[in-house]
Amino acid sequence: MMAPQNVIAQIRDLKVHFQVDKGRRWPWEPKPVLKAVDGVSFDIYEGETLGVVGESGCGKSTLARALIGLIPAQDGQVLWLGQDLTQLDEKKLRVKRQDLQFIFQDPLASLNPRMTIGEIIAEPLISFYPHLSRRKVEERVKSMMKRVGLLQNVINRYPHEFSGGQCQRVGIARALILEPKLVVCDEPVSALDVSIQAQVVNLLKELQHEMGLSLVFIAHDLSVVKHISDRVMVMYLGNMIELAERHELYDNPLHPYTKALLSAVPVPDPEKERNKQIQLLEGDLPSPINPPAGCVFCTRCPISDERCFSDRPKLIARDGHRVACHKIEE
Repeated sequence: MMAPQNVIAQIRDLKVHFQVDKGRRWPWEPKPVLKAVDGVSFDIYEGETLGVVGESGCGKSTLARALIGLIPAQDGQVLWLGQDLTQLDEKKLRVKRQDLQFIFQDPLASLNPRMTIGEIIAEPLISFYPHLSRRKVEERVKSMMKRVGLLQNVINRYPHEFSGGQCQRVGIARALILEPKLVVCDEPVSALDVSIQAQVVNLLKELQHEMGLSLVFIAHDLSVVKHISDRVMVMYLGNMIELAERHELYDNPLHPYTKALLSAVPVPDPEKERNKQIQLLEGDLPSPINPPAGCVFCTRCPISDERCFSDRPKLIARDGHRVACHKIEE
């Protein structure tokens, strides 16, 4: 895997909010605002894999879609090679999509059932390079199919004729056919069997090395994230609470939520698994419509105090980490 060098994307105070209909007693009352992503800032380096972890509903997928403009951001910046994508109109943003691609969570649902896999993989090429001849398009499609481990003689088959792992390979081929610089992977292995997960993750690592890709890899499985990532970002209730290099975060987590998250990871050693202590989180999970005024984790944190409930902690640099916690700051 390539060592991180140049910054290719800078995300600054990104906010994605949604208005919801529930919670209003009268039609004229303003709609409540759900804060799916609430002020996240980080950088993405050339050739690296940034893992994003957190429990369901913490804003991982919303963040992923906002990065490439699939959903609008209410505030903040997504600087791609110095240009703010949030300020571009649809026509200019479409040009940038050649460098920014997406791999979806459900491999079968993300493929058009009326198109053959050859047509699915070729669609981005035809959209961005309409001058290419059919022969050139077919050659590039077959070449990409070979790189992702698909036989060329299945080019005219339909998605329902393939397994989940094969459909995900089609999705990967479609994302990489334009040779992008950044690929956002939204839980690409969560719907697959464990053995197939390993094949897809190893395939992504090989293609990253060959093509010099940067990856944003979202997953629930912390062992998979550790295997593929260079750095790992932990999210909770729409906020980034810790970011560090992979080994540093797994060996020395600083935030109480990160510690609880990692304590639940199964250990492939029966003796260690029996003797380890899982940190169970108590308290109520706050609503993203009405998050706490202070630290978003204060209602479940075992070491919280009065300051945690009133003051929002800032991200600070400490021992190779960026962490948002008053206790670490003290």
